[in-house]
Amino acid sequence: ATIINVAVPAIMTRFNVAQDQIHWLATGFLAAMTVGMLLNAWAASRFGSRGAFALAMGGFIVASLVGGLSADFPTLVAARVGQGLTAGMIQPHALVAIFQVFPVHRRGQAMGIYGMGVILGPAIAPALGGVLVDSISWRATFIVVLPACALAAGLAWRFLPGRGSRRASLDWVGMALLSAALVALLWSIASLHRRGVFDPLVDGVLVGGLVLAVLFVAWERRVREPLLELSVLARPGFASGFVLSMVMGAGLFASTYLAPLYFQQSAQMSASASGLMLVPAGLAMAFVFPVAGHLTDRVPIRGLVAAGLLCFVASMVLLAAAEIPTAAAWLVVWAVFGRLGVGLMMPPITTASLGLLPEEQLDRGSGIINFGRQIGGALGVNLSAVLAQYASDFYRLRHPEEPAQRVFEAGFDYAFMALALLFVIAFWPL
Repeated sequence: ATIINVAVPAIMTRFNVAQDQIHWLATGFLAAMTVGMLLNAWAASRFGSRGAFALAMGGFIVASLVGGLSADFPTLVAARVGQGLTAGMIQPHALVAIFQVFPVHRRGQAMGIYGMGVILGPAIAPALGGVLVDSISWRATFIVVLPACALAAGLAWRFLPGRGSRRASLDWVGMALLSAALVALLWSIASLHRRGVFDPLVDGVLVGGLVLAVLFVAWERRVREPLLELSVLARPGFASGFVLSMVMGAGLFASTYLAPLYFQQSAQMSASASGLMLVPAGLAMAFVFPVAGHLTDRVPIRGLVAAGLLCFVASMVLLAAAEIPTAAAWLVVWAVFGRLGVGLMMPPITTASLGLLPEEQLDRGSGIINFGRQIGGALGVNLSAVLAQYASDFYRLRHPEEPAQRVFEAGFDYAFMALALLFVIAFWPL
């Protein structure tokens, strides 16, 4: 999910694409991962955990190979979409297992330990990716994950249950409506800057995407086996948890996408240096996860999440206020603030939201919360990239004499401040 972020400037140069195009490597991955997570329940029921995992991991390996060998940008984006779709099919297994095995008073701690494992990969990946980009090529960021994938597939084949329990059906209509709505909405938002707000095609696709989203909600409310059990949003408090999950996803994925670009394009660092700059932030988030999980079982949820929101807001404001000569050590510290904020938020939001549901709705609630985080991430990266490109171009028109790194910095400042504003607004659903 994150190893490719430090390779983005190199890929921009290789394929001659701008900010409002290159973000599809992250946006396409996150949006496809959302769809894959919804496919997981059907695949596990149809093929069993072992078969579903093997199918998804095999697809991920193929998509990684295609990405590493891509000769053009559309093929590279298609490979990232394939990676996201298959990664999404794998992820939901863990949360359901945790809530089936652990008693209520231990779930926060279990979520913290699980989250630490999930975060360690993204914490280490940017540094590894940066070294690979500088020493070999951006293509190596696709290939380096393959040994781990093969090991995971072998472990799954050895330990996961075999056969599926029933002949499962899949809501193909809902899947088609959701996929089309996501593509339409994300494409129209990404095209606003390049084509203009009043472009008939952009406006038509945007309206079409909204209509498809409404049709998806209406269809899910009447179909017998929906992709998303939207009725859980009627539970008191759960809808607020869903919104907070979206905001958290937007902040996490958008900041993870923007930071290495900022370090390379504005601060003029190498890919290796920008990757290393993110390691302390990732490790801090991994460290705070089990602490936040422990506190989730013992302190009021609202205070814990509020502290996380404030930490993230402070991080974005400080990064936006930074100037080009700002010492690298301060940039590292401010990035750490942001990851500490997300780490404080994720376990309590997930645990508290699912704790509002009866046992038989936990799997559906887990799907909704994960869906919110991924959709928030896709929209966050999409909007942040477009805003950064728009602000950079606007600044270049007003100050044509300014160097390129100052132009880039102006765009990133607006994107960071937009994320800070989003987290301020999140106090309302909290």
